[in-house]
Amino acid sequence: VQLQASGGGLVQAGGSLRLSCAASVGTFNRYTMAWFRQGPGLDREFVAARHRSNGATYYADSAKGRFSISVDKDKNTMYLQMNSLKPEDTAVYYCAAGPVILSSITSSQGYHYWGQGTQVTVSS
Repeated sequence: VQLQASGGGLVQAGGSLRLSCAASVGTFNRYTMAWFRQGPGLDREFVAARHRSNGATYYADSAKGRFSISVDKDKNTMYLQMNSLKPEDTAVYYCAAGPVILSSITSSQGYHYWGQGTQVTVSS
């Protein structure tokens, strides 16, 4: 499985960005997909996920109401639409895939495959 994240950049607070994660064919049918992020000096944290079995989506409290995860199977691409961005959203964002069970969907340990990360910087 290969994952490649893109779409990061510099945006002002209140703005929007859409991150993309290009995946190998069939990844979305085999694996749960997720976005994680790692801010400066911080641990990697869960942002959002889409479960393989039914496409149900899950979000960190910090992302609820502002971020939206989706996949386009025809394009083999996963997206993270981020609106109303805040300076505390500044981080490197990673896409990930793995055979993750629902009870562990927010833990990075179950995700076996990772993209290279894309930097998001939100200025105040």
